[in-house]
Amino acid sequence: MSFLNFYLNTNIGSIVYYHLFNRKIDLKVEEKMNLKERAEQFLQDNNFNTTMDVDSILKNFFEEMDAGLDGLDSSLEMIPSYLNIEKKVPVNKPVIVLDAGGTNFRICLVSFDENGNPTISNFQKRQMPGIEKEISKKEFFTTIADILKPYLRKADNIGFCFSYATEILPNGDGKLLTWSKEVKIPELVGEYVGSGIIKALGKPGKDHKIVLLNDTIATLLSGKMAGFASHYSSYIGFILGTGTNTAYVETNANISKLANLNEGTQAINVESGCFSKAISSNFDDSLNDKTDNPSLYRFEKMISGAYMGSIGLDMMQKAADEGLMSAEASKEILNWKFLSTKELDDFVGNPSVDGIFNKPIFTDDDKELIYHFGSSITKRSAILTAINISAAAIKCGEGKSPLTPLCINIDGSTFYKTNHLASIAEEYLRKILDGREIYYKITKIDDSPIIGAAIAGLTHFE
Repeated sequence: MSFLNFYLNTNIGSIVYYHLFNRKIDLKVEEKMNLKERAEQFLQDNNFNTTMDVDSILKNFFEEMDAGLDGLDSSLEMIPSYLNIEKKVPVNKPVIVLDAGGTNFRICLVSFDENGNPTISNFQKRQMPGIEKEISKKEFFTTIADILKPYLRKADNIGFCFSYATEILPNGDGKLLTWSKEVKIPELVGEYVGSGIIKALGKPGKDHKIVLLNDTIATLLSGKMAGFASHYSSYIGFILGTGTNTAYVETNANISKLANLNEGTQAINVESGCFSKAISSNFDDSLNDKTDNPSLYRFEKMISGAYMGSIGLDMMQKAADEGLMSAEASKEILNWKFLSTKELDDFVGNPSVDGIFNKPIFTDDDKELIYHFGSSITKRSAILTAINISAAAIKCGEGKSPLTPLCINIDGSTFYKTNHLASIAEEYLRKILDGREIYYKITKIDDSPIIGAAIAGLTHFE
């Protein structure tokens, strides 16, 4: 018998072999566990946290909201819409709807039946003027007027969902403050959009009235259609797509920056994408430095679809620099200039899916670290989303009875299509709002910008 066989066949030898063999298993388990721990430690070292003081961030939200309503220095503009959501929506009365919010410009007719069901007709979709090349303000107004003229005999009022930074006036007009989304019409900044369109229409449009609102206010208003079947105490509009924003209904007496508004309520455009009092990470700071307006839309850059992939890429490149990833994967990632949110989310949703991370150069450890990074980005976005919505829900002071809950109408592809984001956000919403005995219901209204603009066009001038 060889010495090895003798050694293993003795009690002492068997015990030693047993412990050595199982120690190898323990080391593998520890190594596997440490991948998540290493990812979490790396994120904490860079101030990226998915555990946060919810009450503290809510408090910051309330302080910024109050300051914005008072006209004081605040990261939240709290823009009045002058739209009273208590007005009844006329039945079977058509309204012209315009929708401009990205690369597309849409126009149609809308009417509602006795049950609040919309009929959308004469629908057209065109390219947004000023996307392809820079144009003058005259060209913009002339283009919109030409699109509108065939509709003028079909309805008297126009609801315009105009999703750019705009100061809204009590008469429903709006002054453009700045362009976004690559629209190139610099002459239009500072101009009144509604009156410019009516003027360009000439005599055929002299009796028409136009009201402007942004897409988040439209999302809030479209919740009224769900209110035909359910009795809601108030409404919130929330969008999480390429960008993010929130709208809610405020008591006029609380809007101290507006004089002589002591009665009634109106929808407020929070511009929550600009909120600056959430704790940002090193990756957020790096991303902000690379954008055209590093001091603006800091909250939007933390949670919305346009930026989550970029945050993920910055995480991976820094992890590669610090030696957390294999040499070949590090070399690959450090050469990347862009990572889309969809590419990262597709991998988190199914790490086996064909894609940029399933190349031979990525080891299983590399892929697991990337998974933890991506899922952490999603989780943080979901928690901050819940805090954002909760701030509006608590601030409006409604939803005190299960018989008349709040209607929270949510729109946006990032919210609904990002793996696990909606479920995590709803989990945290329950934790925050159930604990405060605020009753609510989440709705999803198709074509919210069009439906909301139609309601505004039908009710604002009544």
